[in-house]
Amino acid sequence: MADKKRDDLLVETLNPDMGYFFRTSKKLYETRTKFQDLEIHELPRHGRMLRLDGVFQTSDRDEFLYHEPLAHVGGMTIDGPKTALVIGGGDGGAAEEFLKYKTIEKVVMVELDGGVVDACKEYIPGICGDAFKSPKLDLRIEDGIKYVFETTEKFDQVLLDLTDPFGPSIELYTHEFYAQISKIMTDRGILSLHIESPITRPELFSKLFWTLKSVFPIVKPMTNYVPLYGTLWGFALASKTQDPTSVDKKTLAERIAKHNLPQLQFYNEDTHHSLFALPNYVREMIKAEQQPIRKGDTLPVPAGSKRNLYLTEAEG
Repeated sequence: MADKKRDDLLVETLNPDMGYFFRTSKKLYETRTKFQDLEIHELPRHGRMLRLDGVFQTSDRDEFLYHEPLAHVGGMTIDGPKTALVIGGGDGGAAEEFLKYKTIEKVVMVELDGGVVDACKEYIPGICGDAFKSPKLDLRIEDGIKYVFETTEKFDQVLLDLTDPFGPSIELYTHEFYAQISKIMTDRGILSLHIESPITRPELFSKLFWTLKSVFPIVKPMTNYVPLYGTLWGFALASKTQDPTSVDKKTLAERIAKHNLPQLQFYNEDTHHSLFALPNYVREMIKAEQQPIRKGDTLPVPAGSKRNLYLTEAEG
């Protein structure tokens, strides 16, 4: 009896002690961009999926669990943005959510890796829809840090749709970067971003929360389960003036009806508030103040980091 290698199982490690896998039906595309390894797979239960450097990024069947909270909790808190900035977000999903607003006049999307945009437009159009065709979208293939420090524009919403804060990406999770973002936000401006998982990376979840707190007087963590990420995922909204938990359900329902956003699969007046319902262990996790992440700091990669862990099965 011989072993048969199962190379159809795509594995990601979340920390040295745990991970998860998806089975791929077919690899649709693979390349090395200027910055990273890029793959697009067809998954039996998640449809088309983007993977960067061995890390699952998004799929066209569950992306709404990530993009809708990031865009619409803030959007409804301020009763519709006129201007929005997306840093990263090469799949186009965040920009597509902002472009649903009739109030929106301009969405600036700054993505470092044009290869991600090109691949997602061709192979996963279900995520971006017609976003890249919109005259309201200003797509810039350049460094997001440079843009944030040099732009003279102001934005009602800023959404950071980034890879994990390890290696060069950590510079987009620092006190200095958040402080500069606060300067390019309007008086009613609101920032949204992911802050890792309170389950698999609790120390990082807490540190990112306190890094935001070092800049913004209002910081509200959220959690939502995102199947592609294999765990409960963390988000945060931060603002100088806007508290997303202070808007009552009746007002939210009225605003949702007024804006008539098409094809929402997750967000409504109930899920708006449920995202902020933190269990006790998460409340305890962020209770003690921590030193913020600052420019020049490094964080250890928490994953082991085995990718494409080939399993074997007995062959009769």
